[in-house]
Amino acid sequence: MSPSVASPKAPSSDPRSIALEVMRAVDERQAYVNLILPGLLRERGVEGRDAALATELTHGTIRRQGTYDAILDTLAKREIDPAVRDALRLGAHQLLSMRVPSHAAVSTTVSLVRRDIGHKPAGFVNAVLRRVAEKDLEMWLDVVTRGLDDDAALSIRTSHPRWIVDELRKALRVIDAPDELPALLAADNAPPRVTLVSRPGLSSPDDLPGDPGTVSPYAKILTGGDPGEIPEVRDGRAGVQDEGSQMVAVTLAEASVEGEDSRWLDLCAGPGGKAALLGAIAAQRGATLVANEVQPHRAELVRQAVRALENIEVTVHDGREGPWESGSFDRVIVDAPCTGLGALRRRPESRWRRTAADLEALVPLQTALLRRAVELTRPGGLIAYATCSPSPAETIDVIESVGPGVATLEAVRRWWPHRDGTDAMFVALLRRR
Repeated sequence: MSPSVASPKAPSSDPRSIALEVMRAVDERQAYVNLILPGLLRERGVEGRDAALATELTHGTIRRQGTYDAILDTLAKREIDPAVRDALRLGAHQLLSMRVPSHAAVSTTVSLVRRDIGHKPAGFVNAVLRRVAEKDLEMWLDVVTRGLDDDAALSIRTSHPRWIVDELRKALRVIDAPDELPALLAADNAPPRVTLVSRPGLSSPDDLPGDPGTVSPYAKILTGGDPGEIPEVRDGRAGVQDEGSQMVAVTLAEASVEGEDSRWLDLCAGPGGKAALLGAIAAQRGATLVANEVQPHRAELVRQAVRALENIEVTVHDGREGPWESGSFDRVIVDAPCTGLGALRRRPESRWRRTAADLEALVPLQTALLRRAVELTRPGGLIAYATCSPSPAETIDVIESVGPGVATLEAVRRWWPHRDGTDAMFVALLRRR
């Protein structure tokens, strides 16, 4: 169905309207929630409880849209206009996953449709959401998964595309824990905590608000407020960074290297969190870090992240072809471009945007970057290969492409949302022969 065209409206500060605006940007312009939502909240002057509501509506609805779509398609039995579908998803999220009274969830969604989409679909939205309200989430899940095989049902219940369910099962089999798949998928749907990182030499965890981290020695878990208002974050002496991501940098920095240890390289540095932490640790040891990024706009993000450090040079090159001499670095990290399957709770749109074809396309790039990193590392030096994906194709399989005569695998470490409360991070340490 096609809605009537609504007349242009003034920008709204209503949390539901902001959530719908972000969802439309994600659908129509391939926008990223974590980039567009904070800007809209600041622009509209939305703070406190309203900002929290807009955030939960946006992130929660997009995370669970696979579940909601299965329910909506059962009820509608017709093609639904994309904008109307987003509004229905918002209504379904309030009805099935939030403590919003049914009448309020329905009426506010209908009003939202009238204001932001048009009057014509309002009756349809009202009728569908009233039907949604007749059952709770578990009852609906029983309806929409009836007769499906276990994996298809799990895909709908946990709102993950089937191919991602398959990849995460493969990843858990590597550590002999396939029975943990439901827990991992459930953890993907839990809102991540805001985690701060202190950058040694510039700040300490004691300088930062919040509770101590559970994995990283530099972490604090923020219990409320805007991290951008914290002086240390504002000045670049600290940052916002998942503990698993912090531990990738810590793993490389803590490993021993004999002899010279003064030149470090981050081959794929954007957006700069790992580079900033590595650079801070390097500065305390009198070492320098080259933070390289292939995309100029992401290199600017790196410059912003490392602005408080003077021992970091930001460069813009394809990591496979940069101008560095072979064997010229003591430590190299490859935080490889990946599918991001380990950060689905933090990047809600990724599970719907990524495809199995992306996985196939990324592996050759990951392999080439790792081989280049090995080439750039001196004998006895260390290479850290990291991804925010646990997929075997992007992790162990890539590591095995480096021959044992070139580099020796010394350690593999993993962190998981359901075990550690972090993104699913992978890092392998190799020593150049």
